[in-house]
Amino acid sequence: MPRMTMIEAIRSAMDVSMARDDNVVVFGEDVGYFGGVFRCTAGLQQKYGKTRVFDAPISELGIVGAAIGMASYGLRPCVEVQFADYVYPAYDQIVSEAARLRYRSNGQFTCPIVIRMPTGGGIFGGQTHSQSPEALFTHVSGLKVVVPSNPYDAKGLLIAAIEDPDPVIFLEPKRLYNGPFDGHHDRPVTAWSKHPLGEAPDDHYTVPLGKAEIRRQGSAVTMLAYGTMVYVAEAAAEEAGIDAEIIDLRTLLPLDLDTITASVKKTGRCVVIHEATLTSGFGAELAALVQEHCFYHLEAPVVRVAGWDTPYPHAQEWDYFPGPKRVGEALLEVMEA
Repeated sequence: MPRMTMIEAIRSAMDVSMARDDNVVVFGEDVGYFGGVFRCTAGLQQKYGKTRVFDAPISELGIVGAAIGMASYGLRPCVEVQFADYVYPAYDQIVSEAARLRYRSNGQFTCPIVIRMPTGGGIFGGQTHSQSPEALFTHVSGLKVVVPSNPYDAKGLLIAAIEDPDPVIFLEPKRLYNGPFDGHHDRPVTAWSKHPLGEAPDDHYTVPLGKAEIRRQGSAVTMLAYGTMVYVAEAAAEEAGIDAEIIDLRTLLPLDLDTITASVKKTGRCVVIHEATLTSGFGAELAALVQEHCFYHLEAPVVRVAGWDTPYPHAQEWDYFPGPKRVGEALLEVMEA
C-alpha cells in the first residue's frame, strides 16, 4: 500500500468519494482555488470543477445551513469549517436542523452531510485555533462524531462518513496532519513516511463508524484515548513499564462500548485521556459508562487525564496537553490503588 500523511489520506477520501458519486460536493472557506488552509482539498477543484468544489463566504452558519438544504434534496455535502474553533456560529444549524431533520420529518428527509474540522492544539495557534469541542457534539442526539488518529483510519472513516445517511462531525487532529505525534517528546515523528500507520490504499475502502481498535494488547490497565492522545498513551505505558491495553476509540458517537467493557473487565483498571478540558469533557461520559458496566470488575477508581480547565494557554501549550509524565502518574495511581 502507498504511504500517506493524514492530509493526503483525507484528500484521497474526498477524491474517491467524488469519483464514485456525482452527488458528493465539497465546499468551505478557501477549499476551492487555494485548496484549504491545510491543503486537504488541493487539486480537487481543478479535477472536478467549480460546481462541485467551491469556496464559500466567511460564514460558518451559512456554510452548514446551505449544506443541510443541499443534503435534504439529495446531495452529499462534505464541508470544511476552517478550524473547529470557528464552528460556534453554525452550532444552531447543526443541533436544531441537521441533527433533527430525520426525526422531525418522520424520515421523509435526511441529512447526509459531513462537517470536517481541524481540531486540537500543537501548532501554537493560541486560544482561537486550538480548541477540542468534541463534547459539544457527543451530547447531541442525531449526530455521529469521529476522531481519527492515523491516515489509514482517516481515509476509511471519512469515506464511511460521506456514505452515511446522517450528519457526521469529522474532527481532524491538526497535530497529526503531517505525521504521527511522538508521545515521548511532544514533536512530530520524522519517519512517518515509513511508519506502517501511514499506509493506506489508493482506492475505495471504509472503516466502520462505531468500532474502536485495540492499538496495544495488555492485561494490567485499560487506557481509553482518541486522536493525538493515542500516541501519548503509548508513550506513557512504555515509559512506566506497565502492561497497558490501549484502545483507540476512533468514533465517539456511536461508541464501541462492547470493546471498552470487555477490556476493562479483563484488566480491572481504566485511565481515560483526552486533550479537551476536564470538566464535562467526553472523558466524564467514558468514566461513567465504565463504572456503570464494569463496577464489580474494577480494582481501582477510573482516572481521567485531560487539559486544564482554563482558556487555551498559548505560552504553556505543552503543559496544557496531557503528556507522558501526567499520564504515567495516573497509571501508577490506578496500579497502586
